[in-house]
Amino acid sequence: MAISLSKGQKVDLTKTNPGLTKVIVGLGWDTNKYDGGHDFDLDTAAFLLGGNSKVTSDSDFVFYNNLNDPSGSVTHLGDNRTGAGDGDDEQISIELGKVPASIEKIDFTVTIHEADVRSQNFGQVSNAFIRIVNADNNEELIRYDLSEDYSIETAIVVAELYRHNGEWKFNAIGSGFQGGLAALCNNFGIDIG
Repeated sequence: MAISLSKGQKVDLTKTNPGLTKVIVGLGWDTNKYDGGHDFDLDTAAFLLGGNSKVTSDSDFVFYNNLNDPSGSVTHLGDNRTGAGDGDDEQISIELGKVPASIEKIDFTVTIHEADVRSQNFGQVSNAFIRIVNADNNEELIRYDLSEDYSIETAIVVAELYRHNGEWKFNAIGSGFQGGLAALCNNFGIDIG
């Protein structure tokens, strides 16, 4: 039975699941009735962060145009451009033991592709969630349903995995940003100039 979290809650991942080595981070969402004539293309990403909450290089930003970090520990499993259907819309695979020691946190984000051009925001998205699944047996371990009412935000830091005393923990964040992917990149130390 998965642990269901609400915003701001933290929970042990590896301590309560001994022997856990590989997880799938699944993110999903639905779009509300929308008549703007454009598809909603939501994109997930992972930012591998050092102790200063910044990336050490641009290659620590894993997304649809950079599917793996240099260590091969974090892999984006592909871009879903519509979000149609049930279950996970996009997934990121993480081999916990391969994550470099210099990486203290992995933040998971969702942005809306071309949100400004398409006049879209997270107020038009519902049933968004993130879940952590044991890759060995497909067991859902943690789930966080984003129940906040977003309005003008075009990017969200959904959650993070972080190291604490040699164990991995999960933090349900749900923090919205205006400015889409550019705002997130600036926040995490990536110059997209």
